[in-house]
Amino acid sequence: MKTACCLSLLVCCLSATSHVFGAGRPSLDPQLEPLRPFLDKTWKGVFESSTPENPIVDVMRWERALNGKAVRVQHSVNDGAYGGETLFRWDEKLQAVSYHYFTTAGFMTTGTLRFKDGKLHTHELITGSAGGVTEVRGISELLPDGVFRVRTEHLKDGKWQTGREVTYYEDSTAKVIFK
Repeated sequence: MKTACCLSLLVCCLSATSHVFGAGRPSLDPQLEPLRPFLDKTWKGVFESSTPENPIVDVMRWERALNGKAVRVQHSVNDGAYGGETLFRWDEKLQAVSYHYFTTAGFMTTGTLRFKDGKLHTHELITGSAGGVTEVRGISELLPDGVFRVRTEHLKDGKWQTGREVTYYEDSTAKVIFK
């Protein structure tokens, strides 16, 4: 009886220890770990440039993909009027997280993501017609209160211009919609 009790206690301690140290968490490539706080969450935000009469609402869903070797983000604007899908992965040659973003508008981008001072710094090149925009760069951050802020600028006609600014809140009821 005493042996069974000690064995049960040992099993409980080992289980608690493995839980504290991350056992049981789905694997994720070590270079993608800074993205873990976004995973398995749906975020909803309204573009700062939109108006109450004509809101521009973006919904995005972040997920672990390809057995943890990638992170997938799907998003849609205004219930599927526009949308896209991004795959982030570690690029050994670049020694950076690289990504491909495919859109319902027919253009795509390739970019790099770097983690600096707790923020996500992105830079991407556009392939296809995106209204004259050829590059986009941005800074995103997850704030202590759980708000996710994204700010971008884009290169158009040889000049960097203000892009989008969106403040996202976690919203488990929001849905990414593709038509």
